[in-house]
Amino acid sequence: MRALIATIGMLLATENIAFAHAHLDRSNPPVGGTVSSSPNEIVLTFTDQLEPAFSSADVRNEKGATMQSGKASVDGANRAQLRVPLKVLPPGTYKVNWRVMSVDTHRTEGNFTFRVGP
Repeated sequence: MRALIATIGMLLATENIAFAHAHLDRSNPPVGGTVSSSPNEIVLTFTDQLEPAFSSADVRNEKGATMQSGKASVDGANRAQLRVPLKVLPPGTYKVNWRVMSVDTHRTEGNFTFRVGP
């Protein structure tokens, strides 16, 4: 009986660890979406809280120029959100590159695009 309980406990612990990574849950503007006017910032919401010192993002235009107006930062009120302040974005396609570390020290990264314009 003890062996069964120990095995179940290890399986449950392993399952929790597997889901501890911070994956992108949603963004504003939305992944692959189009907005009619330039947003002031991009808000990336993850599935776990982030380590501010090891979480970053940048936004680039079609020519590869950086379009953020400041450094990305973890929201103090919601540590699962990363906010990226933006310059005024003219119509076009923009690529967001993000790299984050969750509070359990797992790193994830990714990218997506969105459009500004009609």
